[in-house]
Amino acid sequence: MSLYATVVTAMWVMLPAYVPNNAAVLAGGGAPIDGGRTWGGRRILGDGKTYRGTVFGILAGFAVAAALDVLHPAAISALGVSLPWFPFEAMIALPAGAMLGDILASFVKRRTGRERGASFPLLDQLDFVVVALALTAVLDPAWFGDNFTLDVLLAILVLTPLLHLATNGIAYQLGLKDEPW
Repeated sequence: MSLYATVVTAMWVMLPAYVPNNAAVLAGGGAPIDGGRTWGGRRILGDGKTYRGTVFGILAGFAVAAALDVLHPAAISALGVSLPWFPFEAMIALPAGAMLGDILASFVKRRTGRERGASFPLLDQLDFVVVALALTAVLDPAWFGDNFTLDVLLAILVLTPLLHLATNGIAYQLGLKDEPW
């Protein structure tokens, strides 16, 4: 696969996992998942992880996957790359895994004494990717194996931190986030 095809494929298969965390920010607020509870004197997750944001994020990622399936023939024609369809399992696993990864990262950040919004390099950029990939591999191993080849996985691991920093910087400039990371 050419570098162009690899990058396009990586972006295509990960878009349903890239969107949820940003969508959750837009729908945030409401009751925190941890209900304000603490563990070891620290919040379990913090106010930034809410039921509303999590559900909205998963639904947004699902909607992106459904839209990509609708656009599939036109995208192949326009981009000149053979792109996969998203089966139902992947439509759920990618965004749900992304949100779960972000929640787990929040848990780790609280356990290491970091406050909400504090930077944690690499964890901040790859938490959602690792769990989205893992959940997709569990729920649809055949689709995962067909689409997440070694070159696509490497492209994802290189591109995601760059995209994450860029989109968070934009959200910060627009006043949607309190910190640029």
